[in-house]
Amino acid sequence: MPAPDAPPAIWALTPGGSRLALKLARLYPGARVFLGQGAGPVEDNATPLPIQRFTRLSRELAIRFRAFPAHIFIFSTGIALRVLAPLMENKQEDPAVVLLDEGGQNVISLLSGHIGGANALTRELAEKIKANPVITTATDVNDLPAIDTLAVSLGLVIENRQAIKAVNLGILQGKRVQLIDTTGELAAGLPGVNLEIIHDSKGFSPEESIPKVFCSWRDATVPRGTLILRPRCLTLGMGCNRNTSLAELREFAQTTLAHHGISRASITTLATTTVKADEPGLLALAEAWNLPMTFYDKSHLNSVDTIETPSEMVEKHLGVKSVCEAAAILAANHGRLILPKQKNPNVTLAVAWATSM
Repeated sequence: MPAPDAPPAIWALTPGGSRLALKLARLYPGARVFLGQGAGPVEDNATPLPIQRFTRLSRELAIRFRAFPAHIFIFSTGIALRVLAPLMENKQEDPAVVLLDEGGQNVISLLSGHIGGANALTRELAEKIKANPVITTATDVNDLPAIDTLAVSLGLVIENRQAIKAVNLGILQGKRVQLIDTTGELAAGLPGVNLEIIHDSKGFSPEESIPKVFCSWRDATVPRGTLILRPRCLTLGMGCNRNTSLAELREFAQTTLAHHGISRASITTLATTTVKADEPGLLALAEAWNLPMTFYDKSHLNSVDTIETPSEMVEKHLGVKSVCEAAAILAANHGRLILPKQKNPNVTLAVAWATSM
């Protein structure tokens, strides 16, 4: 999956579309331009752009569709619909697609307007080229916030995307929306919404007709249909004996986090000592969980003065009072330890919370 802010792909079929595609590529450095054989020769005396020619649009798009976070089409809506139809899966996974006429008069948000960012790209592109933005999603048309767009903008992980529809529909209908928000940012991003702020999951109404949003790194029992959002605010510090397997590391981490009601989706970083920079199991765990790894040397680990469970054994062998707790705290920008050291015969772990990451 490409990064959300990676450059878009720009597609054109005609000479007029080709000229506009080159203009847009100048506005988005790194963009790839795909031109059909009917687009004619490229007359461009400026810095050469990465241009790919294709003979069949449907075949080329099928290859490239998920390699880019966004696609800009410069051709008719009918062509766009026909080539997109077999490629679309769902609005949570599909890349953004915006559509322009080759005169550059209208920019249409066509696919993945909210989570994919097509609505935002439409507005941005229309402003850049002085065109008319065309957005048809209901919340935008009614000048109301969409919960999925807001979640993405705040860097929240959407755990159960199927619940988005009920919340956005409730916002459109002016219903009361129950909200638990440990970040304190969601309410500010929902102006005009009839919010009921609650502080404990037991306060949620059992009525499925009342939209509910639960935003927390804590696991809790919530009513069916509640939208669950996870702030990316926790760091996982780990230590282990040499050559501890990925299976053991993963099993211990999963079990421990679940036992203490901590969502893995809120973990942003796996942190440890530089001594473990070549530890196969830890490196494999970071890759399996798609987490960056951070390594701290002895001086940094010993600088942490909020260790709850120092280890004489670790100090004897590595010269530090703590690996997992100190690494977690450092990775969280000296945040608060929410889970002190947990251990089995081969693994130690701790979790810290950074109120701002």
